[in-house]
Amino acid sequence: MSYTERKTKETEVSLSVEFEPGDVVIEMPCGFLRHMLELLCHHAGWKMRCQADGDVDVDAHHITEDVGIVLGKAIKEEASKQYRNRYGWCAMPMDGTLVVVAVDMSGRGSLTWNVPFPSSSCGGYDLELLEEFWKAATREAQLSLHVHTLAVDNSHHLAEAIFKGIGRALRQALAITDTMPSSKGIWI
Repeated sequence: MSYTERKTKETEVSLSVEFEPGDVVIEMPCGFLRHMLELLCHHAGWKMRCQADGDVDVDAHHITEDVGIVLGKAIKEEASKQYRNRYGWCAMPMDGTLVVVAVDMSGRGSLTWNVPFPSSSCGGYDLELLEEFWKAATREAQLSLHVHTLAVDNSHHLAEAIFKGIGRALRQALAITDTMPSSKGIWI
């Protein structure tokens, strides 16, 4: 299990993650982000505990970004303990929405985000913050992530398909292997 925390004047976040099924306990004032993280953990097959609080009276930007930072650090720490498959992908349908996600545990953080949300918010949550979440997470986890929308019927389905698809792709990429996953001879 990997544990990470971050405390700033704007937020306080602690998170532990283990790449095996188990309890997911997420306590934070952003219900929509909590729901997305629960979906991510379910589809990735992770056990997680996250406690996050922050200046949501301003908006959800700081808490969203800081949870992404902490999650990315925890993923990198937990992944580096053993050789992993490195690559994973998923085509995730959600009713009239279809998202394709691909991940490479490359040791280099990058995000390619092709996500045209039809509305700007869902449940009072600013949907442009999801890109900020994944930018922070991919940078800190040092993984490359591609998220491409092929069809969309509504914003909630699109957000769910993204988090479910990323969970499934990470489950593949983080599966343990006994083979060095890189021809360069180093892992993450």
